[in-house]
Amino acid sequence: MAKITKAPKAKAKKPVATKTPPAAKKTATAVKVTVQGKTTMKVAPPAPKAAAKAPVKAAAPAAPVKSKAPEVPPPAPKKPEKLDFTAGDFVVYPAHGVGLVEGVETTLIAGMEITLYTICFEKDRMRLKLPVSKVKSSGLRKLSSKDRLKDALGTLQGRSQVKRVMWSRRAQEYEAKINSGDPVAIAEVLRDLRKDTGESEQSYSERQIYQAALERLAREVAAIEKIDEKKAAEKLEAVLSNVA
Repeated sequence: MAKITKAPKAKAKKPVATKTPPAAKKTATAVKVTVQGKTTMKVAPPAPKAAAKAPVKAAAPAAPVKSKAPEVPPPAPKKPEKLDFTAGDFVVYPAHGVGLVEGVETTLIAGMEITLYTICFEKDRMRLKLPVSKVKSSGLRKLSSKDRLKDALGTLQGRSQVKRVMWSRRAQEYEAKINSGDPVAIAEVLRDLRKDTGESEQSYSERQIYQAALERLAREVAAIEKIDEKKAAEKLEAVLSNVA
């Protein structure tokens, strides 16, 4: 009988440990797993690396938004101002009497175009520049009509109406009438201050006011009748002297 011999069991080879690259060691993890009483070692796959965060750049400061200036519509063309006088006209300015308009000019004042009258008062050696827009409020007017002049001459022929008040108050009233530029009001001053025969002499202040009123009214009479101012003054005094 043949002898059966058992072949020697082959020795199980020990698993050869393989070296992992240094990078792998850092990321691989050995995990014990027990299945049906047998324990085996499994290498868990390395955890995925977290994506490196890109450095956050500080946001640049927002540029200031320039506000757009509102569009200003161009100024409407200015309507030409109505002119009541032209160069060569005689006019009456209440505070200075008769003057001659030398011309009309336009000048720039505070960024605005202003139309002005240039008025010469030869007797006072003065020139006045008056805005056209101020004509009405200033009292500038044309020479009196012949009817208005006739009323003034009629006032000279009237009876004196002197108020029984202090002279200082009367003097203020007379000066206000002269500066009003109204020929009838100025004639009232001459009427009340005329020198009557047999009365006492006029005081210095009375003579001053009387002379101022006479010159003011004589200038307008001379301009209206186109005569010399001296002749106009003589005409007025002749009317005063003929009053009984």
